[in-house]
Amino acid sequence: MIRLDKFIADATELSRKQVQRAARQGFITVNDAVQKDPSIKVNESDSIVISGEVINAARPRYFVLNKPQGYVCTNKDDEHPTVLDLLDEPRKSLLQICGRLDIDTTGLVLISDDGKWNHRVTSPNKGQGKCYYVCLASDISDDEVEQLKKGIRLQGEPKPCKPADIERLFSNELNITISEGRYHQVKRMFGAVNNRVTELHRKSVGQIELGELEEGEYRELSEAEVATF
Repeated sequence: MIRLDKFIADATELSRKQVQRAARQGFITVNDAVQKDPSIKVNESDSIVISGEVINAARPRYFVLNKPQGYVCTNKDDEHPTVLDLLDEPRKSLLQICGRLDIDTTGLVLISDDGKWNHRVTSPNKGQGKCYYVCLASDISDDEVEQLKKGIRLQGEPKPCKPADIERLFSNELNITISEGRYHQVKRMFGAVNNRVTELHRKSVGQIELGELEEGEYRELSEAEVATF
């Protein structure tokens, strides 16, 4: 059970104050009866209509987006566009960004208004692999790759990183999969072997992949994808 004003506000662009005003003016019906008390409790089985529009209960939303460079992973920013600006969705203020990327990093970003799901995505206890394409300023040696595979210690960190899976593509390009989320981890890992990341692109998180999404595009996750977390 949930208050009528909250039920409608969660499912529409209306604020709770706007819903309360509409109720007082007699614009809301519950089960075909005018309801002027916005504090009454309703549930999903009730028929709720405001100004002739049927209101269905809000459902959790889950999206995957291919982030371009120049966008930040915050809900609001005074200097840069945010990834939420790329979404053509209602009630964007309720959405949360799961696992952020730097402004110069591209690729997969997960976005949802399901707080429990977001927590599972970002929880270090889950150990879900995150795969990145990396381009380096200099060639990387086989010995340096082995150091990363075994788990390298980052500057200022008491424990080494967990072992990384690495697929070499070219002398200075590779795919790396990590199962942690330390601050700027991938960039710092390559910095620890005296190299510098010039391009970083996240390809997947757990079993969720970008697929054919172009930069700036997004799609809803399937039920099967949501269930992987």
